[in-house]
Amino acid sequence: MKKMLMALAVLLTLTACGNTNQTEETEETQNPSTFTVGMECAYAPFNYQVAQASDTSVEIDGGYCDGYDVMIASRIADSLGRELVIKKISWNGLIPALQNDEIDAIIAGMTADEEREEGVDFTDPYYDSHGMIMIVRADSEEASYTDIQQFSGKNVVGQMGTNYDTVIDQIEGVNHVTPKQTYPEMILALQSGDVDGITAEIAVAQGVVAANPDLAIVEFDEGHGFECDTTVSIGLKEGSRGSEFFNAVSDALSAISEDERAELMALAVNNQPAGE
Repeated sequence: MKKMLMALAVLLTLTACGNTNQTEETEETQNPSTFTVGMECAYAPFNYQVAQASDTSVEIDGGYCDGYDVMIASRIADSLGRELVIKKISWNGLIPALQNDEIDAIIAGMTADEEREEGVDFTDPYYDSHGMIMIVRADSEEASYTDIQQFSGKNVVGQMGTNYDTVIDQIEGVNHVTPKQTYPEMILALQSGDVDGITAEIAVAQGVVAANPDLAIVEFDEGHGFECDTTVSIGLKEGSRGSEFFNAVSDALSAISEDERAELMALAVNNQPAGE
């Protein structure tokens, strides 16, 4: 009987120790000191990698990440009282990283569509590009187009897993080229003559053309362009909507005025490196 009582006492002691460690771990998780954000660092002017530090950049492996998304993330981190950490992650890896708790948020120029909302809780938009347009070579006949249907029979490419790719099929008879993994790859395909046009939001296009004067923006006449949602939102973990963290991020975002957002985007466009 004594042996059984001693064994029971040991078991209860071990269980109590285990519960204490789990409590401490849970408390630490609920009170992090960092705000870890995932983005490509390859989607100017929203996010891009640079070699030198600046007032708006954040250090990452191999350099620094800067751009509009970084500036927005920085303001939210300040509001939360946390240190901002940027993780450079490929586009297709962003949602899995959020779901696996590798990051706290996605701030990467991501649009909240029905498919993504099945695994992510999105905030209100933090930017709206007000329409999808096209980037072409400045010396091409496409530079004078005013209707997306004029690209029928042309080679057009977008980025994999984004609206840039899906909208292309709104052009009847278009040669929908296999999508690229990153936006810089799209730009290179256009400059090399592999494609005749690449899809873009106006903010992205302005940055691209500013850094690449051999390219031009094609904006379409009203009623003759793409039908597409060009707002972008912050992605937070599914099931977090209504939580203290979700509300804190949303409140921090709401505190950034429309005028300040426009100023930050202009700064991001001006600061992006040539060739991005």
